[in-house]
Amino acid sequence: MRQPFLTARRVAAASVSLVVAAGAAACGPEDNDAKGPGGGSTPHRGGTLTVLNANPQQNFDPARLYTSGGGNIPSLVFRTLTTRNRENGAAGAEVVPDLATDTGRPNKDATVWTYTLKKGLKYEDGTPITSADIKYGIERSFAPELSGGAPYLRDWLVGAADYQGPYKDKKGLSAIGTPDARTLVFHLDKPEGEFPFLATQTQFAPVPKGRDTGTKYEEHPLSSGPYRVVRNENDGERLVLKRNTYWSTAVDTERRAYPDTIDVRSGLDSSVINQRLSASRGADAAAVTTDTNLGPAELAQVTRDKDLAARVGTGHFGYTDYIAFNPKVKPFDDPRVRQAIAYAVDRSSVVNAAGGSALAEPATTFLPDQKSFGYTPYDPFPAGRTGNAAKARELLREAGHPNGLTVTLTHSNSKDFETSPEIATALQDALKKAGITVRLQGLEENDYADRIHDVSTEPGFFLAHWGADWPSGGPFLAPIFDGRQIVKDGANFNTGQLDDRSVNDEIDAINKLTDLDAAARRWGALDKRIGERALVVPLFHPVYKRLYGKDVRNVVISDWTGVLDVSQVAVK
Repeated sequence: MRQPFLTARRVAAASVSLVVAAGAAACGPEDNDAKGPGGGSTPHRGGTLTVLNANPQQNFDPARLYTSGGGNIPSLVFRTLTTRNRENGAAGAEVVPDLATDTGRPNKDATVWTYTLKKGLKYEDGTPITSADIKYGIERSFAPELSGGAPYLRDWLVGAADYQGPYKDKKGLSAIGTPDARTLVFHLDKPEGEFPFLATQTQFAPVPKGRDTGTKYEEHPLSSGPYRVVRNENDGERLVLKRNTYWSTAVDTERRAYPDTIDVRSGLDSSVINQRLSASRGADAAAVTTDTNLGPAELAQVTRDKDLAARVGTGHFGYTDYIAFNPKVKPFDDPRVRQAIAYAVDRSSVVNAAGGSALAEPATTFLPDQKSFGYTPYDPFPAGRTGNAAKARELLREAGHPNGLTVTLTHSNSKDFETSPEIATALQDALKKAGITVRLQGLEENDYADRIHDVSTEPGFFLAHWGADWPSGGPFLAPIFDGRQIVKDGANFNTGQLDDRSVNDEIDAINKLTDLDAAARRWGALDKRIGERALVVPLFHPVYKRLYGKDVRNVVISDWTGVLDVSQVAVK
């Protein structure tokens, strides 16, 4: 099943005292594109960029990584057939060629996709990159011992469902043709107009068969990107990258690769990361983070100092936090009860619980507020910013609950400002005004995840979130609302267990479209149609706020990832 884009998950930061000076409040995000450390200065080549992260860059093998757009740190080493456009904002949500000359050439019904590799592509050792290497890189991602990557290829490629990888089946995948050293032809089970997005995943990175060392390949993968791995300690806790001298902007127009060295240091506490970035002493002056946000308390301190505020990068990733219902559990089998809860929700209090308007934007649509997803404004149960308790009570009376009702809301105990006690309590207070008594059931993260993703234990009323594998409505709506993706013996994400043939058929029809703008409009219309069924109640879309060091230049944050792109950064 498709998983949320974990690399962009918000890391809850502790409330700590940052190294800040008294000063006027200032906004950092929008200004960073043109002024201050984030822009304005001409970036230059050289120096060392330090990356301070909480989570180690584990499984540094292109087969095992679950990334979108090629990932952030992985994209420095692994090039793919296509990649994300390395531009600020909405322009960065576009898919563009990488190793290939274009984003792919489909046949009439988008069941066959053909790619041609650019000329002059080389690995870090100077050997040429061939189509056979990309085919082999994909095939090895099917090996059980290298699992962890996106599952789409197993579903999409003809005859791939039971393939076990080249170590067990040396015949390979006949669905991938390599008629010559620069051409790849993919044969799909069904039309997939968004195949160019899938081709950004690291499974499409080339791996020469003769250099494959199986599970040890991650220790020194052969680079096709601007940097090569010279050090990998403790499964990605310390990762040092140096220049690949056989890479150049002549064959890669997306990555700038200004620093000579990238030094990734992980396993750090989030509060320590933000303290070090704010102080910007020594090597930390040329440091960034790719996984740690500012928490509400930290952000409040930062915004009081104009110099620090100018070093906050702001991004939007396709992500939605929402209430989920299981309509097989009473009283949520009655749509009027679900609608009553939708009307009763006070989004202003939920946004405050999520850290305030700087860190969360209220949502009435399941699709994020971005054009690439097909965002279409709608609110089927308009409650204003603070809820409509009167309308909620009216619906409850119609549903046979004139005296209100008592329900249980399941949430996580993790301090993530998304599915945590703060959000649950805000909802509890709002629903009380509508005569709905909410009992809170907090679970530890693993128990919570296991329970809500198992159809046999799924609660009737709980908090959930979803992130996109790429910026389109397809990987956002299909896993949650396509009836054919209901999983009864594994991780299930179709929490409403919706299996509507007309919805399934529309998903198939949109998937056939290779005109992504036309597809986006259809995804938006489908989102509205599903939203009227009150199977979920969108609450907010998170905003990502991250500090970077005082000597960091050329900050680029796209709507694809929502976070600083390390391939564009320069250091003073």
